[in-house]
Amino acid sequence: MLANLKKVLDGKGISLRAYAAVLGVSEKSVWNKINEETVLTYPEAVKTKKELFPEYDPDYLFASDGNAWEER
Repeated sequence: MLANLKKVLDGKGISLRAYAAVLGVSEKSVWNKINEETVLTYPEAVKTKKELFPEYDPDYLFASDGNAWEER
């Protein structure tokens, strides 16, 4: 899971629906990306950093907590 990304989204009051609108994908797609069911692409990461979280380090924002692949 991209727990830091989820934490900063919540901290700024940005819903998954609003984040999905920024990326131009469905809310389900955003949920899958945050939970690492699907990959957050490089262009999506750049857009996230540039438009929403310029004050955060990308290594922090997109760090995996390592739980995505435990059950696979």
